[in-house]
Amino acid sequence: MQKFTVLKGTAAPLPMVNVDTDMIIPKQFLKTIERTGLGKYLFNDMRFTPEGAEKPEFVLNKEPYRHASIIVAGDNFGCGSSREHAPWALLDFGIRAVISTSYADIFYNNCFKNGILPVTLPKEAVEELMQDAKEQVELTIDLEKQQVVGGNGKTYAFDIEPFRRKCLLDGLDDIGLTLVYEDKIAAFETAQKNTQPWLYS
Repeated sequence: MQKFTVLKGTAAPLPMVNVDTDMIIPKQFLKTIERTGLGKYLFNDMRFTPEGAEKPEFVLNKEPYRHASIIVAGDNFGCGSSREHAPWALLDFGIRAVISTSYADIFYNNCFKNGILPVTLPKEAVEELMQDAKEQVELTIDLEKQQVVGGNGKTYAFDIEPFRRKCLLDGLDDIGLTLVYEDKIAAFETAQKNTQPWLYS
């Protein structure tokens, strides 16, 4: 998993509440178990017509938001069904962080497991950052300092659980966390083979 330290980039304003996971990645694209390739289907029904043509009014079809790495969203982002494909699609598109007042719990947890930082801020702060995004002001998210820097250098502090913060800073997903103990696991297996060889026959 890619480390997350400081992210500076274009933020796409998405002032919609209750954006659910089916809006993020519609159900017809859930057949794959690969984490890559889903970015082209992100917000599919909002980005494209049934014939596959771009809808010019949707934010991610406009410059500079085609290259956004941050989304500033309305309340309760990521609600709906518990599909990990939603953060997969966001990440594959290039989104590394979302800023909102609130998230659905499962989506929030899945973001951390896939290297996406979901920043939670008060409504007033999100509204100010939403305006910055509309004015195409680049935002900076500093995970080490736990702050977002918006227009005119204004900073917004955010809270994050220390363990999750460390995992993002170190680029450790669940598998990575396990591999931290690879030497101990190998030593255990060696000892077990010596004392209980029948388990390996």
